[in-house]
Amino acid sequence: MNTENKYEQAWKDDCNELSKRFPEREDQFTTSSNIEVDRLYYSKNEYDEEKLSFPGQFPYTRGIQPTMYRSRFWTMRQYAGFGSAKETNKRFRYLLEQGQTGLSVAFDLPTQIGYDSDDVMAEGEVGKVGVAIDSLKDMEQLFDNIPLDKVSTSMTINAPASILFCMYIAVGEKQGVPLEQLTGTIQNDILKEYIARGTYIFPPKPSMRLITNIFEYCQAHVPKFNTISISGYHIREAGSTAVQEAAFTIANGMAYVDAALESGLDIDQFAPRLAFFFNAHNNFFEEIAKFRAARRVWAKIMKNHYGAKNPKSWKLRFHTQTGGSTLTAQQPDNNIVRVTLQALAAVMGGTQSLHTNSRDEALSLPTEDSARIALRTQQIIAHESGAADTVDPLGGSYFVEELTDRIEAEINAYLEKIEAIGGAVQAVEEGYMQREIHQNAYETQKRIERKDEIIVGLNKFVLEEEVNPDLLKVDEALEKAQINALKNIRSTRDQAAVDNSLQAIKKHAQNQSSNLIPYILDAVKAYATVGEICNVLRDEFGEYSGI
Repeated sequence: MNTENKYEQAWKDDCNELSKRFPEREDQFTTSSNIEVDRLYYSKNEYDEEKLSFPGQFPYTRGIQPTMYRSRFWTMRQYAGFGSAKETNKRFRYLLEQGQTGLSVAFDLPTQIGYDSDDVMAEGEVGKVGVAIDSLKDMEQLFDNIPLDKVSTSMTINAPASILFCMYIAVGEKQGVPLEQLTGTIQNDILKEYIARGTYIFPPKPSMRLITNIFEYCQAHVPKFNTISISGYHIREAGSTAVQEAAFTIANGMAYVDAALESGLDIDQFAPRLAFFFNAHNNFFEEIAKFRAARRVWAKIMKNHYGAKNPKSWKLRFHTQTGGSTLTAQQPDNNIVRVTLQALAAVMGGTQSLHTNSRDEALSLPTEDSARIALRTQQIIAHESGAADTVDPLGGSYFVEELTDRIEAEINAYLEKIEAIGGAVQAVEEGYMQREIHQNAYETQKRIERKDEIIVGLNKFVLEEEVNPDLLKVDEALEKAQINALKNIRSTRDQAAVDNSLQAIKKHAQNQSSNLIPYILDAVKAYATVGEICNVLRDEFGEYSGI
């Protein structure tokens, strides 16, 4: 058997093995003209083990699973959260009723930066860009009548990720769900906060400690939970190119691997639970090539640079969100078309889960109708487009393969520069990535203003009179209600238990070898608040003030 046939046979064997657990869909895989669609299209005369390979085989250019969406669609995970936990729970349940297959929580700004709703720093921001979560009571309301053993949950939380994750664990326990059955992802990526987003609290070193503490705890107790979502999304939203997005995200991923190894963790124990989060912009073919190239680069790094032995450690698994910064307040219905193209690129690039932005998000939080249209966009791609009927449908395209190779080369060039600086943490501290992103954002804005880059409805094909759509408005009374509920929690909880648990966090924060997660979990269960726990850690770790 020649080399080519050996890998082809291995792929077929993998398909047969996977079908025992996840049989292919019962759909008829045919076109509208009744032409049969094969599982995979490939040339028997060309095979490159280092570039293309077969789906489910290193370096995973064509996808991390041998049958991809013929067995299971990607997780349709709409990002949602506003106002109170009770209001957001209603939106979650509505989206699940409409066919959403995973939850994604947006937290308000005070929660993201570790302040309670009654803190002076939270004034005017409670519940505005996400749901307000102060204590375990809020988290219990957020997931009321949503069984955590039946749904996976992604949480966009970073600096206080350990606290919100512990709240999720505590809700699961109250529902009687064993920890080993909890599934989902916490974003937990602090480096991109320093680079692009800004919701950091602590300096890099203690922040990295909290992240590796989560790696260690989940490895032992919550094995199905993704311990970090290494995020290029916000890097792209800040103005990076597609190449910079992928390169800086992978560099950050390497920094987390390094930190975990330095703390004594085994790479093949924690690496399979690393996940990534990418953006999808309007350049359809570049986005597809970006996803394919990123998989290839990460696989080679994990196998060749770090020496990981478990193939699951080599696989770059990623969530995609369509590009928020591409949406326009002008002619917002145009955003439906943009989101459709971006979502299709993510699917054809092999994403594992997907959020589609709503048409009105350049103006406000999405209305219920807009959120439903965004979800329907995914469902139409899945069930009507045929894009999910064959694996890597653009694999072998001269254009896409050349783009994939070029993007891989440019990612590696950036990684070499970052390594020369001393790695991602050092590059962040010196502002290297920030400068690269800002320069590209500036150049992009100039192109738009010169009309060298056309944005339909913004700098060309504009309307003199715009129709104002109905927008979602968060009730101003919510903030007062949230503060009153918080006061009630503080007046009815066991204050001695809270004080003891906070003191334990303080003590163990001073010991670098202590894993803080069990102590944070105890505090959460005693109904200590996000702000109270963060303030203890602020006292011990200090606050990061930027470069």
